[in-house]
Order: sequence, then structure tokens, then C-alpha cells
Amino acid sequence: MFTSVKDRTVIVTGGSKGIGKGIARVFSQQGAHVLIAGRDTTALDAAAESLAQGATGRIETVAADVSQVDGCRTIAEVALERFGAIDVLCANAGIFPDKLLVDMTEEDVDTVMASNFKGTMFSVQACIPALEASGHGRVVLTSSITGPITGYPGWSHYGASKAAQLGFLKTAAIELAPRGITINAVLPGNIATEGLDDMGADYIRGMEAAIPQRRLGAVEDIGNAALFFASDEAGYITGQTLVVDGGQVLPESPAAMEGI
Repeated sequence: MFTSVKDRTVIVTGGSKGIGKGIARVFSQQGAHVLIAGRDTTALDAAAESLAQGATGRIETVAADVSQVDGCRTIAEVALERFGAIDVLCANAGIFPDKLLVDMTEEDVDTVMASNFKGTMFSVQACIPALEASGHGRVVLTSSITGPITGYPGWSHYGASKAAQLGFLKTAAIELAPRGITINAVLPGNIATEGLDDMGADYIRGMEAAIPQRRLGAVEDIGNAALFFASDEAGYITGQTLVVDGGQVLPESPAAMEGI
């Protein structure tokens, strides 16, 4: 049995939809008090209403932009105002616009890096004092298999931002360890989110065919990985990564999937 996270306080950036919402649902159903952060107040309100169903902890929202340092600080301040503590930061917020390298502009790169990389770094920075004070501070980053392990056309800037998160992770783990804070990352593969709703059944079947488990992951699969990293039992694990992809990165070619 894992030690309960009941009554611990959790921030989930990018928590109004997709993987972030799944992470928030897992923690809230385990009794944690969760602050979901995002830029769209309408989406945040809808997510909070949805998450309240089945939650045994409080759900709060804050509108803030993690691509701005002040936005990161606002999230930490609101968490302390609402809950009085920060035990877990799930730095999940990220964007993934599609743009081929030949068409990419400096602004395209800056926009992705600001949300995905700077947003991660400065969210962590803003929460350090409260995480240290908690006595069991945990940081969980949502990276990706894209960038650190695989590549995909149109996502060179996205992949670079996700690889940058892992470069940050290693040194941050060393700096945070004396403060009693761990920091680890989850690397999702293809996960079923709202973003796939308009892609069509044929597209989804093609994605599933490339995964040994023959299915897309659920957002809760990422939430469960984050919950493990946030547990007391994971207290001696830091600076590490966990791939959650149904075996997607394992086949060396499409031929490896034939006949299984």
C-alpha cells in the first residue's frame, strides 16, 4: 500500500484539458487538493466542474500564463493563498503547434520554448520555498517521447523543448535534493485526448497499429505515473524519467509489428 496523498496540495499547470486534466483527476480522486492552472477561464471552469465529480479533495482554478515569469509566480501565490501549502507541482503545461523546419520563424521557436521550457523552469522556481517547507516536496514534469527519444515532422521546436526539460531536470535534481525536493519526468507516448477528436477513425487506427499494446494511452495512465513520483514511496527517486507509451518506442521498424 502506498502512503495516501489525502489533503496534500497539488498544482497542475495546463490542467484544464488533456493530460493535465487527467493528472488532476487522479490526484483529486485520491483526496488531494488540486489547483489547475491555464489561460482560458471558461475551460478552467468547465474542467473544475467535471473534476468535482468523483473528487474527494478540493478543486481550485487560476488563470495564468506560464510563458511569463509573473504568471508562474501568480500560480504559486494563489496555491498558497487557497491551500496554505504546496506539496506537489505537476509542470504539465505545453503547446504543440505544427510547423516544418523550412517554414519556421524565430517567433515560432520562441513561443514554444517560452511555454514548454521556460514555463517549466520558472514554475519550479516559483514553488521552491513552499515545496521545501512541505517536508515532502515533489515536482513531476510532463515531457514526451518526442524529442528525447523520437522525432516527428513539424515538431522540431516542440521536440527540442521537451528534450530541454530533461536537460533542466538533471541539474535541478541536484540543486533541489538538499531541500528535500525530488523532481522527475513522465514521457508520454500517444495519449487519447480531445486533440484527437477531429483526426478521424482511420488516423487513430494507424496510431494504434504502431503501438505493441494496440491502443492509445489514457490521460489517467500519465496521472498514475505522476501519482507514483509524488508518493512518499518514491522519495529516493530523483532526476529520473519514466516512459509511458504502451511500448511505442520499442519496435525498430514497422516489420517488427507484423504477425504479432
